[in-house]
Amino acid sequence: MKEQTLKKKRKRLVFRTVILAVMTGLVIFALISNAKEEKSVIAQGEQAPNFQLKKFGSNGESISLNDLKGKGVMVNFWATYCGPCKDEMPYMEELYPEFKEKGVEILAVNLDSTEIVVQSFIDQYGLSFPVLQDKNGQVMDLYNVSNLPATLFINSEGEIVEKVIGPLTLSKLEGHLQKIVPEE
Repeated sequence: MKEQTLKKKRKRLVFRTVILAVMTGLVIFALISNAKEEKSVIAQGEQAPNFQLKKFGSNGESISLNDLKGKGVMVNFWATYCGPCKDEMPYMEELYPEFKEKGVEILAVNLDSTEIVVQSFIDQYGLSFPVLQDKNGQVMDLYNVSNLPATLFINSEGEIVEKVIGPLTLSKLEGHLQKIVPEE
């Protein structure tokens, strides 16, 4: 009888040890996976990571952030389903001609997957600044954007001057754009 009890205790000990080893392995795996996938937070003063996206309404033409070195760049993340995003588009359109002349480019990075809807929106609002397609959200992920609208203001040296989450009024937008006008 003692032998059977000892065998059962050994089996339980082996079973518990195996379970503990497997759980420890899973915890280590989870920690390593999370460390690799951790997103870097894009912060003020850092260099803006380069990206290249296709421009809506063009025949495959794309724009790269590196192509705009020497200019101030405003990168606005938006979608047609985002009400506040729609509200700030006319402000961007109103200020675009003036600031383009001063060396500032506005890039609207769209996160919709339907080209027809976005093209209709561009036509309806008469947008003249580049609207770029981030269909898979890779640039949104690169810049660690989770809420819309989100806007980054990048100076002529490629540094992020400011990151604004939420809608911008005309006067706030103009103030932020003034900060990234290249010095002559």
